[in-house]
Amino acid sequence: LLQDGDSVHLTKDLKIKGMSKTLKRGEAIRNIRLTGDPQEVECRIGKAQVVLKTQFLKKA
Repeated sequence: LLQDGDSVHLTKDLKIKGMSKTLKRGEAIRNIRLTGDPQEVECRIGKAQVVLKTQFLKKA
């Protein structure tokens, strides 16, 4: 189970809407925040706030 402040790794390359950057498989994302939806987490990538689906993440 994921909790606030956890670190996660991406399991798939993700193209983010509105960003030129593609997040690569295996990239670590630190300090996630849970949302009201159990299928989504919020995180910061650079200066942007991004919501990611948990199906593309695994706990680090």
